[in-house]
Amino acid sequence: MSIRRRRSELSTPASNPKMIESAIASAADLVSLDLEDGVPKELKQAGRRNAIAALRELDWGSKIRAIRVNGLDTRWGFDDVVGVVEAAGDRLDVILVPKPQAPRDIWYFDTLLAQLELKLDLKKKIGLEAIIEESAALACVEQIAGCCPRLESLILGFGDLSKSLGMRFDRVHDPADNLWHYARARLITACRANGIDAIDGPSGNIRDLEAYRREASRAAALGAVGKTALHPSQIEIANEVFGPSASG
Repeated sequence: MSIRRRRSELSTPASNPKMIESAIASAADLVSLDLEDGVPKELKQAGRRNAIAALRELDWGSKIRAIRVNGLDTRWGFDDVVGVVEAAGDRLDVILVPKPQAPRDIWYFDTLLAQLELKLDLKKKIGLEAIIEESAALACVEQIAGCCPRLESLILGFGDLSKSLGMRFDRVHDPADNLWHYARARLITACRANGIDAIDGPSGNIRDLEAYRREASRAAALGAVGKTALHPSQIEIANEVFGPSASG
């Protein structure tokens, strides 16, 4: 498995400098500056500038420094990678890849980063995390997990994946139903088989901390090593659940 510790991965919108500062001051193992879903179209470029400034100017301590770029099917994805890496690649640890469909999408980022690292003479490789949030990706998650040495982890993206799968939450009558067991187990198995980290996705209701704990505990029992957080109040729970067990 990866040598990086990923018990808690806090995502924060790059369009909000105050939230960036708060996230970096938190106890999260990884902070991801989100340039994608958390940033409206009119603030995409401003968010990119904020991310660069945060990487270059703020004290991240021992945190993993990450950005979540826009997809390559958008007008911003290519510039997110090139712009941030050229300006702050020496301060960046990981890039989160949204909505990959197949290994080819990971290879694109790998090739682009390899070219930038060579051009900029960067001394360390920038890692990749891929967010599995399309039905096509879940259907070939084993191939994605093993496709690239730069890939360090997979994240289960519940929101967009539920849309891609056409899930009907209005048909669920038993609140105890675990609709995500298959997706969790398949992603975690693929990660474990290929020596990369499996990260559980975010909880839908940031105010329901008990639900977050239940989800984290369920994912940990299956073999995940961490969980995405959307609010600082969730970090302590993730760090506890995915920390060393009482039995060692």
